Amino acid sequence: MILRAGTSGYSYAPWKGVFYPKKLPAAKMLAHYATQLPTVEINNTFYRMPKPEVITKWGEEVPADFRFAIKAPQRITHQARLSETANDAVEVLAAGTRGIGEKLGPVLFQLPPFMRKDLGRLQSFLETLKTRAAGLRPAFEFRHASWFEPDVFEALAAGGAALCISEADALATPLVATTGWGYLRLRRQDYGPEEVAAWADRIAAQPWGEAYVFFKHEDEGKGPALAAELLARSQNARGSAADPPA
Repeated sequence: MILRAGTSGYSYAPWKGVFYPKKLPAAKMLAHYATQLPTVEINNTFYRMPKPEVITKWGEEVPADFRFAIKAPQRITHQARLSETANDAVEVLAAGTRGIGEKLGPVLFQLPPFMRKDLGRLQSFLETLKTRAAGLRPAFEFRHASWFEPDVFEALAAGGAALCISEADALATPLVATTGWGYLRLRRQDYGPEEVAAWADRIAAQPWGEAYVFFKHEDEGKGPALAAELLARSQNARGSAADPPA
């Protein structure tokens, strides 16, 4: 399994002196971030899609093996709520991210917490993605417990979409694999070493060839450290498994 761990966002001034050098200009944060972690979840796309040339420039600032996860615009998830009125926005999303090429990872569709299960709407939207945004790898974050049902998981699997495994103080998603790759958002206020180790074990046990894990950003800059710890624990686990018996 290829494990990619990072944070939700990267451009945080309070991280200077903790994760970033104290005097690092904001314009150089992404390039520095990419020397430390292999992926980042871009959240400002939820509010407004940047111009395609801006997104293309992001790709030019990072190594070839770096991956961007993009949060889908709220126009799709919160305003249209996956209905047909989002079709144009889906096409804009697909066109805008095309310039990243292979550096584009999954696209996260985070539904509002008040949106209850609507299987038919989900299935229709998955078909829309196939026709209007072919090539995107969608992950769905459901924040209402009514979605956590077998028929929803089956629909995601049929549509080539991942169930976003989200852990927060108020709601935790069941750990169900619906694709050959995983997407996790670990959103609790803090994680101790034992909890990071437990997540490393859970992820390693999944039938994924690739997994994306994003920690919540904190003013104290804990998110990058947690991502680095998860990566280190995963590498140690793989190394131990590969070592011959004494």
